[in-house]
Amino acid sequence: MLQHYPDNFFDLIVTSPPYADCRAKSYGGISPDNYVQWFLPRSKQFLRVLKPTGTFILNIKEKVVDGERHTYVIELILELRRQGWLWTEEFIWHKKNCHPGKWPNRFRDAWERCLQFNKTRKFHMYQEAVMVPMGDWSKTRLKHLGQNDVIRFNSQVGSGFGKNIANWVGREKAYPSNVLHLATETGNRNHSATFPQDLPEWFIKLFTKEDDWVLDPFVGCGTVCEMAQKLGRNCVGIDILEEYVTLAREKVKEKETLLCETVGEYGTNNKKRNSRVHRAQHSAVSQAKAR
Repeated sequence: MLQHYPDNFFDLIVTSPPYADCRAKSYGGISPDNYVQWFLPRSKQFLRVLKPTGTFILNIKEKVVDGERHTYVIELILELRRQGWLWTEEFIWHKKNCHPGKWPNRFRDAWERCLQFNKTRKFHMYQEAVMVPMGDWSKTRLKHLGQNDVIRFNSQVGSGFGKNIANWVGREKAYPSNVLHLATETGNRNHSATFPQDLPEWFIKLFTKEDDWVLDPFVGCGTVCEMAQKLGRNCVGIDILEEYVTLAREKVKEKETLLCETVGEYGTNNKKRNSRVHRAQHSAVSQAKAR
């Protein structure tokens, strides 16, 4: 399906492909040993259609095989770099409502990776769009400044890090960290693995502006497209399962919907957003899962 799109078209790709050996009833499952080779032809197309100033966010998590973590995610990162991607950053999605549990040799997973890849080192990033409130600590900590707070005070342990607390006086917001504390999705019962809306929304705000183009090549029930449209972005979603395409269609108000059809003319008109949800032929995208 992506072969119908020109080079350097999308501003952001944000997606969660099927994890290794997971969601077998929905997508058939992919062996951890074969995961990298399965993914690389798809990421080659992602690299082609992403703008040089664009960003690719990959939500993924390695599984446990025979009592140890499989290395397919690490292997995939290395192969993506060889393919031409820059591994710019790793965000952590902390699932703050994860229910308790354990195994004999580990505790329950409460986080997933959100890997950031880029084509170039100069990419669009709108950091002010995701700033967070300073918090109550600033009301007391910044009220009475000490001698070391009004200058750049370097760490006394020789780490090379330093800070000037006075720079934050009068500010209402600060930049976030690379750990996102978001609850898992609990309201969607029609898809085997669903994004919380806040996750794609955060990345869409950070890496795009209004009227930019967002792609989710494993669209699932359409949460990425839903949030892209809510924020005034154009969006394209692809999945091989028609029932998930139907779910995605219900979430977005489409200007044009394509189902196994040739992509026609596209563009914005009078601020009306385009939202396209495709059911890809197996020859184009042979496996999918997204949220």
